[in-house]
Amino acid sequence: MEIDLMQLEHWVSSALWPLFRVMSFFMAMPIIGTQMLPARLRLGLALAVTAMILPVLPTMPVFDPLSVHSWIIIAQQVVLGSLLGFSATILLQSFVAGGQLMAMQMGLGFASMSDPANGVNVVIISQIYLMLVMMLFLGMNGHLLLIEILVDSFWVIPVGLEGVSRITLWEIALSGGWLFMAALLMALPAVTALLVVNFAFGIMTKAAPQLNIFAIGFPFTMLMGLFIVWASLSGFFSHYQVFAAEALNNIEQLLKAGR
Repeated sequence: MEIDLMQLEHWVSSALWPLFRVMSFFMAMPIIGTQMLPARLRLGLALAVTAMILPVLPTMPVFDPLSVHSWIIIAQQVVLGSLLGFSATILLQSFVAGGQLMAMQMGLGFASMSDPANGVNVVIISQIYLMLVMMLFLGMNGHLLLIEILVDSFWVIPVGLEGVSRITLWEIALSGGWLFMAALLMALPAVTALLVVNFAFGIMTKAAPQLNIFAIGFPFTMLMGLFIVWASLSGFFSHYQVFAAEALNNIEQLLKAGR
């Protein structure tokens, strides 16, 4: 069996270009791309997934590995994989932002703990929401769905300069703006209820100034906020379904923008 240099370059390029997109995707996607998994494990997972999806990918072009053309293709694959992973991460972070809004309104903004996924301090309510949405994401095979979207992206935006993405900053800004919109929609019932409670305490303070409203209102607002959080857990799954569908729609729009 004789193998010449051209055949070897073709074999390497057919696996190398998808590897850059898959690897950058796993570095940015939710759960797998967090600090809970070591970088070596993520790299091994990217190699394994690339080896499994190679038979179903379109034919990869062959480029000179030392040319400027190849560096442009590498940058393209890294950007595309990172954008796809970032668009999926917005789904989880919307619940974190919604919990932050609710905690600040009810007076629990000071109660925070370290988030092992991102390495930052997050309020307790946001941490509870994050754990719930992570379990729903894994339980409903969200990671497998994202890998399927990644495989489809090679057909929508093929490797090569003819497939260079035209994703604009406007599309990225819309994805980031959706994070705050989803967080506000999730926290709006609790924020509205707590606003009514604070408004009632304001009327009481105006009617009876001799009352120590701070000693009464602060613990009552906190207990009322905890009750609202407990009552809103019944609709948590429906919120997740709506936000997950919207996140997948945003990913689809990003792919269409890059065609």
